[in-house]
Amino acid sequence: MTVTVDFRDGDAVVWTRSPNGLERERVADYEPSLFVAGPADARDHLATWLGGDDRVTGTGTAERYRSLAAREPTSMLRVDLGHPESAGPVARRVRREFEAANHPPGTLRLYDVDLSPGFRFHLDTGRNPSPEGDLVSLRVDLAEPALSAEDASGLRVGGEPLADDERDAVEALSARLAATDPDLLVLSSADAVPVVSGRAEALGVPFSWGRDLDGDVPGPREPDVDGPDTDGRDWRKLAGENTFESYGRVGHSPARYSIPGRAILDCSNSFMWGKAGLEGLLYLVERSWRPVQEAGRASIGSILTSMQIRHARARYVPAPWRPWEPEQFKPMRTLHDADRGGVTLGPRVGYYEDVVELDFASLYPAIICEHNISAETVRCDCCDRADVPGIGYSICDREGFLPNVLDRLLRDRAGFKEDAAGGDEAAAARSDAIKWVLVSCFGYQGYRNAKFGRIECHEAINAIARDTLLDAKEALGTGGWEVLHAIVDSVWVRERAADSTPPEELAADVTAIADIPLELEATYDWVCFVPKRDSNAGALTKYFGRRRDGSYKFRGIECRQRSTPAFVADAQRDLIEAFDADRSPETVRDRLAGHLRRLERGDVDPADLVVTTRATKAPGEYRRDTLTAAALDRSSAAGVERSAGQSVQYVVVDDAARGRGRVRLPFEEFDGYDEGYYRDLLVRAAVSVVSPLGWDRSRLERELSAERDARLGSFGVRG
Repeated sequence: MTVTVDFRDGDAVVWTRSPNGLERERVADYEPSLFVAGPADARDHLATWLGGDDRVTGTGTAERYRSLAAREPTSMLRVDLGHPESAGPVARRVRREFEAANHPPGTLRLYDVDLSPGFRFHLDTGRNPSPEGDLVSLRVDLAEPALSAEDASGLRVGGEPLADDERDAVEALSARLAATDPDLLVLSSADAVPVVSGRAEALGVPFSWGRDLDGDVPGPREPDVDGPDTDGRDWRKLAGENTFESYGRVGHSPARYSIPGRAILDCSNSFMWGKAGLEGLLYLVERSWRPVQEAGRASIGSILTSMQIRHARARYVPAPWRPWEPEQFKPMRTLHDADRGGVTLGPRVGYYEDVVELDFASLYPAIICEHNISAETVRCDCCDRADVPGIGYSICDREGFLPNVLDRLLRDRAGFKEDAAGGDEAAAARSDAIKWVLVSCFGYQGYRNAKFGRIECHEAINAIARDTLLDAKEALGTGGWEVLHAIVDSVWVRERAADSTPPEELAADVTAIADIPLELEATYDWVCFVPKRDSNAGALTKYFGRRRDGSYKFRGIECRQRSTPAFVADAQRDLIEAFDADRSPETVRDRLAGHLRRLERGDVDPADLVVTTRATKAPGEYRRDTLTAAALDRSSAAGVERSAGQSVQYVVVDDAARGRGRVRLPFEEFDGYDEGYYRDLLVRAAVSVVSPLGWDRSRLERELSAERDARLGSFGVRG
């Protein structure tokens, strides 16, 4: 497989790992291209105008399809570049300088602009970056306070500390790199790259992260050989950190780096590494053709888009730079009918025994494949019929692009799930990786920046999903089952009649009708559906229960929430196990009292009281004295800068105080914690357990008070 690709002096240096070992190849004169569509005179004028741009090595004409729906190819201007990273700057110059001065907006359409360099190289050269041999990896950790202080003494490799002295630690890391010669550096944070290099230089320790680009034998790079930068460093900063907002949520992207001959996997910036590990990530490399470093830092939507771009290339359809598919005209009634989501039947709050959960397997992608939904097939210009229930959209008979992309993923996941059921951990990881990509395929159809999406696809998928779930509900009811809860692709039922049809038979019947697999996900001894915090109505995604195999399932409650301290999460799971023993709220109350006493005595380890939240603003921008603002202020004072979109952790020591005195950071030394604050969190978690049984918070507090009085009375103490 491709370990990484380094671009240098107009060439691409390709590092690959095969059964024969590590290989390095220099591909001379690699010239990537972008494409421009528009009137012939505008294209000719642009070709002449680009002659003065040193980043452009040449121009020509290429025949490509402007979109998935295009029936005939069109002539486009091919713009050849000396470096893949020149595509964006050249495209922006064309848009802002050439088109703005010479043509109306939208005269020119640009393609294949915003492709990542490694991905573009593999597409252009037809090289498959899929695994052929085992990657050699090395895990290197440096804690955040040490990164902020630029102190390398805390370096750890494979979870083990290297040395107490900073010089010894850097020398030990250099020795491990030389001995291991890793292909993949798994870093707790990629910021360790400049920090360790900087400390090595300051200490006078010869050190290099990368491999030698020019030596005869692949291996560790000599520290004094000039790298991609002119100051002798062997690493390169690809992008600085930035804060962004997506769907109302503030996010943060850390700085990115590259080093010669090795891939970097930044654990702080890799969703897929956390969800599916290296096996899952390598499967996505195979399907997307993104090399491992680019796949590791990509979002699930970006991975899906890469798969689509690869398939579109096979159809001679380049990737549009700025998608411009407008929403088609619709009557007001159609807009009203189409602008709806999936079906949700609010849960019936309470405790239920012998419950069966049935799930449609990968419902949305299965609908896409079964019904041939794609940007060029929904409301096509060649079919005039009502294929989509409720909204009357037609779906073309021609094979759709998106089903062609997703079909392999669905088939692979079915096989991996079967293997995983037999204990194959690698198959389980690959299945998880596919699951997360499939999650994005539905939402991306309505995403305004999706390169191959359209809002009509999103609406058609929702309409068919609604129809499918309602058909399943009707079949289950006819078969003698009572629906307790249903949401989009899952339904929970219990027997209503003694002669009810077995759920396996009903699932098979629904599958035959819908042509989408309805699977028996789990059978529960009991399930509790939790009410909303501010009303008696059922919360749509909060429930817990005990499966027939003895395992528990928790969804939406505190122990599943990222912000919940470990002590509270562990206590809530313990309360549920206590409830399972005799199914009474009194048992939960008694167990809760024990956890509260432990909290009151100060016996809880502060490390188990850490609260994790996401900063929505930069330090200093908060107008209210919130705990998050206090933690950010304290973090800045400690030299650990946090940005909007990043996580911040703290322990509450005095909630009644003001400013940074309310909290302490996990790496600080301190005594004590705010018992009242954590008591509130613990009781709130307990309410989630007993509320399905009819106890609200006031009832639980009364019961706790009575229990305390009885306990004190037994010792002759008045409460």
